[in-house]
Amino acid sequence: MRIVYDEESIKSFLDEVHHVSRGHPVLIDKFLEDAQEVDVDAICDGKDVYVAGVLEHIENAGIHSGDSACVLPPHTLSEEVIEDIKNQTVRLAHALKVKGLMNVQFAVKGRQVYVLEVNPRASRTTPFVSKATGMPLAKIAAQVMAGKKLSDFELVNPDELKYICVKESVLPFSRFSGVDIILGPEMKSTGEVMGIASSFGAAFAKSQMAANQALPREGKVFISVNDYDKRDVAFIAKKLADLKFTLLATKGTAKALRSAGIDVVLVDKHHEGENNALTLVKKGEINLIINTPSGKKSQSDMRVIRAAAILHNIPCITTLQGAWAATNGIEASLKEEFTVESLQNLYPILKAV
Repeated sequence: MRIVYDEESIKSFLDEVHHVSRGHPVLIDKFLEDAQEVDVDAICDGKDVYVAGVLEHIENAGIHSGDSACVLPPHTLSEEVIEDIKNQTVRLAHALKVKGLMNVQFAVKGRQVYVLEVNPRASRTTPFVSKATGMPLAKIAAQVMAGKKLSDFELVNPDELKYICVKESVLPFSRFSGVDIILGPEMKSTGEVMGIASSFGAAFAKSQMAANQALPREGKVFISVNDYDKRDVAFIAKKLADLKFTLLATKGTAKALRSAGIDVVLVDKHHEGENNALTLVKKGEINLIINTPSGKKSQSDMRVIRAAAILHNIPCITTLQGAWAATNGIEASLKEEFTVESLQNLYPILKAV
């Protein structure tokens, strides 16, 4: 599985497929770029539909849903889009005559909502939604399949959550020396963790701690992004500078940041001089990496640095959406001391609402 952007790339991929599995068909889908992905878990008893959770992915569509972090309840989607998603979920459940659990994956671009896939079964997000809301979804769905009605249960409205839940994927890169950490349409995660707090930033920061990728509260941030992301990364860099981080960047990114009035230290590419990012990573002088590669050359240039970051347990973020979330998490960690709360203590608060 691969995302391609030009004719040369698709020819190269087809040549590769021809050598590996000659004679088999190749499925080509149109890729929806810069779209938000949304997961919905629901239960239908044949008549009524209970939308148990609308989960907003942090990474854009194109990253496998099993590798993407997600938020419950959604924190950036408009009420109009959320209602549209719920209405489409109900219509799909009725049209497919579902009895039991159902998962729908949507993509949202602007105000347009697209259906990516519908699965009339439990999904990998079901346990997360169950823990977040206190609703044993699999148990309820099994009883519905055996003849019970949704009206027989006291169901929680997930829109009334008074806290934010973040699901983060646990990736096995630290166990495989030299492997590249770039996320894509193929699933690579081997587990997941959960962070809960009163704000998105704190919940995200907690999830990173649980995934063994705790965000730094001070130090140096190395930034190297593709041309497409240079404009947007300036806002992230400005926020990090305001939080007293020292910013380092390679030539192209440094030029873009300086033109936006942001102070940045220029560093060499890893093959160009002694003052390069790879050396700084190995010396432990970089505390966070933001890198969004583009094209084979860029991926080759940065792959060694990304691999070294994992080896030295330095958080390395490869999407702008993840960088935004990390910046919010860092800001939250500087503003408050995180506390630990059991799920059992949170559920009565929700049911009281």
